[in-house]
Amino acid sequence: MSRPGVIVDLDGTMLDTNYLHVVAWARALRKHGYDGVEMTTIHAAIGIASDGLVEYVTGGTDDAVGETHGNEYETFQDDVRAFPRAADLLRECDGRGLAVVIATSGRKSDLDWMLPAIGVDESVLAAAATSGDVEEAKPAPDLMEVAMKAGDLDPERTVALGDTVWDVQAATKAGIPCVAVLGGGVGEAALRDAGAAEVWKNPADLLEHLDDSLLGRIGG
Repeated sequence: MSRPGVIVDLDGTMLDTNYLHVVAWARALRKHGYDGVEMTTIHAAIGIASDGLVEYVTGGTDDAVGETHGNEYETFQDDVRAFPRAADLLRECDGRGLAVVIATSGRKSDLDWMLPAIGVDESVLAAAATSGDVEEAKPAPDLMEVAMKAGDLDPERTVALGDTVWDVQAATKAGIPCVAVLGGGVGEAALRDAGAAEVWKNPADLLEHLDDSLLGRIGG
């Protein structure tokens, strides 16, 4: 039987990583000759999987840039921190009967260090969907749809949680509302213009007001 759930993005939502990704992408692009791409342009594309991001910022495809980004980003792993009470929010959702499903544009192998960085283990999760599970990255709905199927979620009782306009657009195309947080550096106005149902400062703010949120209302 399908169940209520929350589809959770990681970068910029649970983990304060978006600006680390910007620097890693900037380094990778410059190493491959794309010196004219500004960091503001890169930041606007954070949340899209590697292939889509490279195309967004350069207008073409270059697999080598994505590989170099991965290597550059690994140098920042010791600097990664979770947002306040990120783990508590996931545990509370799980405790309220919501199936917690990860949906990230990152690689499946990244979960091995990202979950410990948040402070949760796989026992809290019902399922996970990563970039390797889909043909098209956000803002296409594929990742959300795979996540719903993996978690056996009821789309009428499922909410996405993200931090970028890409998260919001992907959720909307998949037919589910998106609750947004500001940790990724995208402003509230942009998130609401994209269709976010709610906008909170960070996981701690959402947890404090959970009963007033869509997440609280769909929980058991």
